[in-house]
Amino acid sequence: MKDVNAHKRIIDWVDQLASKGKTAFSIEELRAAFPENSDASLNLAINRLSKKNKVISISNGYYLIISAQYASRGILPPTVFLNGLMKYCNKKYYLALLNAAAFHGASHQQPQEFFVVTEFPQMRVTNKKGIKISYISRKTVPEKYTENRKTESGYIKISSPILTATDLIQFQKRVGGLSRVATVLEELSDEIKPESITKEFVKEIPLVTLQRLGYILDKILNKEVLANYLYKMCLNAKLKFNRKPLSESGEKKGFPFDEKWKVIINTEVESDI
Repeated sequence: MKDVNAHKRIIDWVDQLASKGKTAFSIEELRAAFPENSDASLNLAINRLSKKNKVISISNGYYLIISAQYASRGILPPTVFLNGLMKYCNKKYYLALLNAAAFHGASHQQPQEFFVVTEFPQMRVTNKKGIKISYISRKTVPEKYTENRKTESGYIKISSPILTATDLIQFQKRVGGLSRVATVLEELSDEIKPESITKEFVKEIPLVTLQRLGYILDKILNKEVLANYLYKMCLNAKLKFNRKPLSESGEKKGFPFDEKWKVIINTEVESDI
């Protein structure tokens, strides 16, 4: 009887959280709310709630509350829970690549996978109820080049347009290659303000990434104004280009060479737009 009562009280507690707009809770919060209950009792209650599709574990010790709105899917969208999850994991982060590009209006190709940049150590892939979140780790997360965007549960951090562009180039294999990147950049480039490309920014980005981005903006997408500004900032930052292949996985000999960006054009890049 005691266990049944505890279970009902925990259900009521979860419902109360949901009524206040909370979308998740941690095992630590649950323990604090029910100090008289053992961990075994709390875990049993959580298991029962999970079987009833009321909650789902999204990380060790962190649970999403499944509202009626998302009951049929059995999980919340990552944009709703990601900020809370990263706070719980004590990680700096931002939503990146195609997902960030979609926030900036470049949604020509809808992403099937969510990419999140975080600090080391590397986080494991989250794969729940058809939602996949892959994590890209960096030594430091460049927070000054991120933006906050409102969601139904608060906000989420996303990469700025220029950081999104350089990430797409740097992690091109994650999104399907340079032609897909060029397609996204066709729309995304309209959101990149030249003044956002600073000396400080280009110094934080791998040089080969800047070369490839500059070449694609300049010679593939005909975004000369933006490309020339990027080139100017690289010069101002005293960055020296070296000969680099456009495709890192292709051959390097016997191909044309772009003198301005010092890029070996060893692959064909086309935008679908």
